[in-house]
Amino acid sequence: MPGRLHIRVKAPFGEVVVEGDTAKEILAMLRDMPPEFLVEVGDLISSKLSPPLKTHLGGIVEFTTEGPVVTARGKFTHYEAIGLVLYASENRMSTAALIDRLLQSSGVRAMVPARLNEMTKRGLVFKPDPGRSEFRLTAQGEKWVEGEVVPKLKEDV
Repeated sequence: MPGRLHIRVKAPFGEVVVEGDTAKEILAMLRDMPPEFLVEVGDLISSKLSPPLKTHLGGIVEFTTEGPVVTARGKFTHYEAIGLVLYASENRMSTAALIDRLLQSSGVRAMVPARLNEMTKRGLVFKPDPGRSEFRLTAQGEKWVEGEVVPKLKEDV
């Protein structure tokens, strides 16, 4: 009998290893895997490993009952403001209308739908459900906010 087969799937949070005795068994396991599995696992892992969002974004974003409001005083672009609002939103997701309201509360006037369209083309956001008006940060978008936007604004805090 041949050895077990292993398939390694690289994900933003690490690797998922799928094992089986036959190729058919592995394919069946992959087909049965819910489409949102990797997203949910990634969200769970990042929430457990990263510092609480309020601590991480202190002085940059204030969490209100309406949603996250950008309070940073340094210079930032409309793209960065939208990225921060999405990053601080539940599930890293929000509608263009709510983002617009939150930016107005932040003192930022932006053409949010146009900026979101451009951010989609850059691979920073996407619409999880094309039939709905919600936008979500991509993994690339999250890395951009964490690696560039937040550090830049933390310098000014």
